[in-house]
Amino acid sequence: MPFQPNELNDLKKAKTLLENPGLAAKITHFLGTPIEKGFALLPGNWRGKIGELTRTALSKAIHAAVLTMRDSPGEEASTIWHKLAVATTGGIGGFFGLPALAIELPISTTIMLRSIADIARSEGETINSIESKMACIEVFALGGPTITDDASESGYFAVRAALAQSVTRAAEYIAEKGLAEEGAPALVRLIVQIAERFSIQVSEKAAAQAVPAIGAAGGVVVNTLFIDHFQDMARGHFIVRRLERKYGKKIVQETYRSV
Repeated sequence: MPFQPNELNDLKKAKTLLENPGLAAKITHFLGTPIEKGFALLPGNWRGKIGELTRTALSKAIHAAVLTMRDSPGEEASTIWHKLAVATTGGIGGFFGLPALAIELPISTTIMLRSIADIARSEGETINSIESKMACIEVFALGGPTITDDASESGYFAVRAALAQSVTRAAEYIAEKGLAEEGAPALVRLIVQIAERFSIQVSEKAAAQAVPAIGAAGGVVVNTLFIDHFQDMARGHFIVRRLERKYGKKIVQETYRSV
């Protein structure tokens, strides 16, 4: 079945969103300050600390964000409200500085996951299904290209392939036992794997907010860019999944690479 012209345009849009520059480039462009300056201001143990915060934030978000959403595929996403909420937490975080990240990040991540689920629903996903829930969580690994990426590992379909086994095992576990256990081994493995990529964007966000001149106002801007980035990833991801449901994964992947 050939792609309809409007669907081919949708796929082009998805590819543009998913393969665009990463968060660091967007922050640098809007703030006019290279975030490398911020990395120099982070404490010596920041990598381990941010990795731990990221895993905790993802775990809390998974158990809080998607569970309360109504299942109404095709309903228009209300991205602006989620942006305002995350901007508010960014302003508070920027005012209190890096120590506030431990409090701010789980809240921001939960709001972002709800926004991701909202976008998924608008693209026809059945949010109450385990597969759709897992697809929402995957978005945090789709952070776009970063300076640490190997070209063979950074493409959209390459990231999905790398996560596929962990996603399947987590979905099987949840289907059997539900989301009640935060320490479920299959879910923990998935969270760790996604956190490895999501923590790169969190580090870039933290570095930007570590620059003294940014403060509360800059925290609002950084968090707005943060959620805007992942809303873009979500829109691209769920456009692809919508087309996969109609044409099959292989056809969509081949067409994606050719557009």
